[in-house]
Amino acid sequence: MKISVFSLGCKVNQYESEGIVTELNNHGHEAFCGLFPADLFVINTCSVTSEADRKSRQTISRVQKLNKNAKIIVLGCSSQNDANAYSGKEGVIKISGNAQKMQTVLQAISDLAKNSGGSDLIAKAELPLIYEDVYFPKPGKTRGFVKIQDGCNNFCTYCIVPYLRGRSRSRSAQSVISEVNEVAKTCKEIVLTGVDISAYGKDLGSSLKDLLFALKDTPSRIRLGSLECGVIDDELLKIMKDGNYCPHFHLSFQSGSDNVLKNMNRHYTVDEFRKKTDLIRKYFPLAGITTDIICGFPEESDVDHQQSLKNIEKIAFSQIHVFPYSERSGTVAARRVQIPKQVRKSRAQETVILGERLRLEFLNKNLALSKDVLCEDKEDEYTVGYTDNYIKVYSDTQEGEIKSLMLKKIYKEGVLGI
Repeated sequence: MKISVFSLGCKVNQYESEGIVTELNNHGHEAFCGLFPADLFVINTCSVTSEADRKSRQTISRVQKLNKNAKIIVLGCSSQNDANAYSGKEGVIKISGNAQKMQTVLQAISDLAKNSGGSDLIAKAELPLIYEDVYFPKPGKTRGFVKIQDGCNNFCTYCIVPYLRGRSRSRSAQSVISEVNEVAKTCKEIVLTGVDISAYGKDLGSSLKDLLFALKDTPSRIRLGSLECGVIDDELLKIMKDGNYCPHFHLSFQSGSDNVLKNMNRHYTVDEFRKKTDLIRKYFPLAGITTDIICGFPEESDVDHQQSLKNIEKIAFSQIHVFPYSERSGTVAARRVQIPKQVRKSRAQETVILGERLRLEFLNKNLALSKDVLCEDKEDEYTVGYTDNYIKVYSDTQEGEIKSLMLKKIYKEGVLGI
């Protein structure tokens, strides 16, 4: 059977979808990631925002344009949040959430082969209680992702993910190490990913530091996914310094106002966050420190916004992803007094302008230095890739190599390397 597996949203979804593809191919099917003509479509949905829900629902129509007779399986966060939004849709044969995705797909295919209706259209919306260690994607050519954790215990007031992914669950260190060793055979960089990898090991009596220590001699360089600032300390940074770890830290700041952080239930102050970035730069002076910022959060005042801009500048992030706040039904923040959308948009634009200036300042600090660049893809006449501290580099280097390049000058979204 020809099967298309399509993911919306986060790297965790993509990792799981690629694992499903690998397993389907092992079962003799012709499976692939992406929306292309097929007999069966597996849609791995996202629900991080209302817009993500809308795009997930629209995917049904996109599938039907590719094959009006296609059978469709719907999985993931959006169907976990509202399975009924997908019932009654033409071609949909199974709707499930985040638990037992692999098993759901294999059982639905088995039922199709037997011309059996199988079980109910909508599976029970139970959340996973343990880490489901069943996804083993085929490694890529240059960069591989390894999922180490799932779920979240933070319950930020703007976020619905803990209600859809469940509580934090860690993969066993032995399983992580085994996959990392396998991926390292073909990939020159490995990204450790999860919903909240900072929480790794807490349910197992260990920690992220323990895992990083166990992986420090991996021949491929390792990049960490998004972190909470509280996990940063001397011990973790020493392990990273001694190992083959990229000096790139994506720390979710969300706001530079203590009032807003408290309303977000973020569990740190601006001063605490800034001390963590100072500590990172003690060990890695030119570390790439990237972040996310939400602008126009409920009850955010003009003073809060100006404080946020001031503190963002002090911390001097290397890159900022800026989002005007978007109400998410089912969250605490959605029930609070909302900022007018035009104000959210204008505050976001101010933050984008500041972020671009900080990005250019960071790039300039790295010019005339030699950096190891993983050269991955073609873009116009250049090969493009990233330094260990997450600078995009355009060069004439052959794809698939890690090569030491001198960063010559700012070019497009990054720098030219020679």
